[in-house]
Amino acid sequence: MKSKNKLTEKETEIMEMLWNEGPLFVRQMLERYSDPKPHFNTVSTTVRILEDKGFVGHEVVGGSHRYFASVDASFFRNRTLAQVVKSYFNNSYASAVSALVEEEKISLDELRKIIEMVESSKPEGK
Repeated sequence: MKSKNKLTEKETEIMEMLWNEGPLFVRQMLERYSDPKPHFNTVSTTVRILEDKGFVGHEVVGGSHRYFASVDASFFRNRTLAQVVKSYFNNSYASAVSALVEEEKISLDELRKIIEMVESSKPEGK
């Protein structure tokens, strides 16, 4: 069963274009794909699905639709991270960070910098 709040790989590609480059026509989206490019109708259908889900809106410009992201990228980033931690790390962010360190995806120096950033952003007394 597909969730209306999750993105497929094709939907993610389009959302990233809209987040990074702003409003685009379908033909402009097609230009941004590497070869082999998907068919125009495939991209158009995916955009309409995103619009039905409420993630994309459009404005009519010269008889064509120019599409724009109607949700911020952070909406998915936060949800996706939480789902990964829940599904693969028994809902433990400490386990997730530990795995990143063990797999050398993040260095101890980077981890120290993150801890410093978190500590400096906390209000005094908390």
